[in-house]
Amino acid sequence: MLIKEFRIVLPISVDEYQVGQLYSVAEASKNETGGGEGVEVCANEPYEMDGEKGQYTHKIYHLQKKVPGFIRMLAPKGSLEIHEKAWNAYPYCRTILTNTYMEGNFMIKIETWHKPDMGDQDNVHGLDKSIWEKTDIVNIDIADNSCISAKDYKKEHDPAIFKSQKTGRGPLGPDWKKELANNPSCPHMCAYKLVTVEFKWFGLQGQVEKNIQKVEKRLFTHFHRQLFCWIDNWIDLSMDDIRRMEDETKTELDEMRVKDEVKGMGCDDN
Repeated sequence: MLIKEFRIVLPISVDEYQVGQLYSVAEASKNETGGGEGVEVCANEPYEMDGEKGQYTHKIYHLQKKVPGFIRMLAPKGSLEIHEKAWNAYPYCRTILTNTYMEGNFMIKIETWHKPDMGDQDNVHGLDKSIWEKTDIVNIDIADNSCISAKDYKKEHDPAIFKSQKTGRGPLGPDWKKELANNPSCPHMCAYKLVTVEFKWFGLQGQVEKNIQKVEKRLFTHFHRQLFCWIDNWIDLSMDDIRRMEDETKTELDEMRVKDEVKGMGCDDN
């Protein structure tokens, strides 16, 4: 088991982030669907559990065509599907990813607290002292392009050059965090993401868990760069707008998957 806490500071408020996050998740899901695969939304509904209230979602990520062909031939049925179950009781969120084939031998748990600070709180998740002392803290700067590979870089998602027309925020210079800290009146927040990775496979566990944590860092970095650079698209939306958008996105994703499955079977009329 490997645990890391990622801290992502953003020049937006905690309330704004709730809308921005949901908007960005919906947009990212569209980009991941195609060829009969991608993201399948199985559930998106309110929940109440042990005094906790929020929105529950269950998604399946179909990865069959996103791996080399020889792996597709060898991999057992269900081994290339990731189930994501999330409980969003904002400002606290919990997401668990599992794989049916590996059963209890694979798990990624992401617990997030969204706080109106500059990422300077310790142990916001209330871990036992022995666990907290072994937890690595990773600070992510969304405007630091040195953390972005050349193949991943997109000018339209670069906070270092983006300027919001609606809010006037950006571009984010080298000292943007210091400037933000010195001006408390400016919107700011930190997403504290505690990531627990467990991969029980003899001989591979340590390396795979490290690689998964690297992937999570990359995903968090790109997602929040997009979220900030999309601010003019979501800053005026309400939660009702977001729920309506999520329903529309689910329908669109289902149609994309079915359409591409039909094409893959050679039933295209063109």
